[in-house]
Amino acid sequence: MNVEKIRNKKVSDRVVEQIELMIESGEFTIGEKLPSVRELCELFGVGRSAVRDAITTLKGKGTVEVKHGEGTYICGFDSSSLFKSQVLLPSIKDVHELFQVRKILETGMAEMASINRSEEMISEMEVLLSNQTDTGWGSDYSFHMLIAKASGNEILLQLVEFISSAMKKVMIEFYKQIEEDISLVRKIDQQHVTILQAIKEQNPKLAGQEMMLHLTTVETLLKSSVLEKA
Repeated sequence: MNVEKIRNKKVSDRVVEQIELMIESGEFTIGEKLPSVRELCELFGVGRSAVRDAITTLKGKGTVEVKHGEGTYICGFDSSSLFKSQVLLPSIKDVHELFQVRKILETGMAEMASINRSEEMISEMEVLLSNQTDTGWGSDYSFHMLIAKASGNEILLQLVEFISSAMKKVMIEFYKQIEEDISLVRKIDQQHVTILQAIKEQNPKLAGQEMMLHLTTVETLLKSSVLEKA
């Protein structure tokens, strides 16, 4: 097991990073009990206080669960931790439920955006979609956030941002996978264009329908390209 010895400042934060990396790599798996504090001290070459502080941080992020008298266990994806930093890839079931929420929120969001959008917002979305150098998850995230902004509902904007943050890791991996297939990239890009056109034409029904089609497509591709290979 290759483990970096930790000797610089903010030792507990570095311990957190190391444990999170080991979870991501599969060295620690969901449901597994972490080594004892003493063993972690030896593993990372740090003191007990650093390990204890790290465990407290990981517990706060929902990454681990401390069972008194038993030990510390790796948690799976927890929907109650949507507003906290997530390290683990959600399961297929988790992603399906997240997309159910996205379909409810973002179809209505697209409809609202088609009614409330300004010419400035339309121009901003057109510039974003025309930028061929800005692709991948970052561009996708920005497009959906611009639609949320165009809806004119601040609470909706925050909800979409929270859900996007929860899905960030899996969506980044998704775009890495599909970038090898230009036809899929073009399909996603064209769906964005079609959604924007419906919003621009102030057609709420069509905007909602196109958003639903887009989210259904992405969910299907995501399950087959990332989660089934995880």
